[in-house]
Amino acid sequence: MKRFIEGEDQQQATLFTDSLEDYITEDNPVRIIDVFIGELDLEALGFAGVVPEATGRPAYHPATLLKIYLNRIQSSRRLERETQRNVDLMWLTEKVEWLGTLPSRLSRQNQR
Repeated sequence: MKRFIEGEDQQQATLFTDSLEDYITEDNPVRIIDVFIGELDLEALGFAGVVPEATGRPAYHPATLLKIYLNRIQSSRRLERETQRNVDLMWLTEKVEWLGTLPSRLSRQNQR
């Protein structure tokens, strides 16, 4: 059982529309962000929350929060709005549903 809030598969087709993969071109910069962050060893870099807690509400994965932070979204209201209309961000975050968690939490938890 995974202990992170997870989004949909980026290649998952839906009943009425094409998959998100169809809307993201091969040369879209979000693909670079996705690969770059996917290759990072966040635990070795000192990010908190990489290993999920056994109890409590599942958390957002730090890699997902970092992808959002790199897109300069630091407001929960803007995040909610952008994840409903910005196809690049939908693809990048795998259509995770946001429940009022501030992306700035990532920077607060990982201050040095």
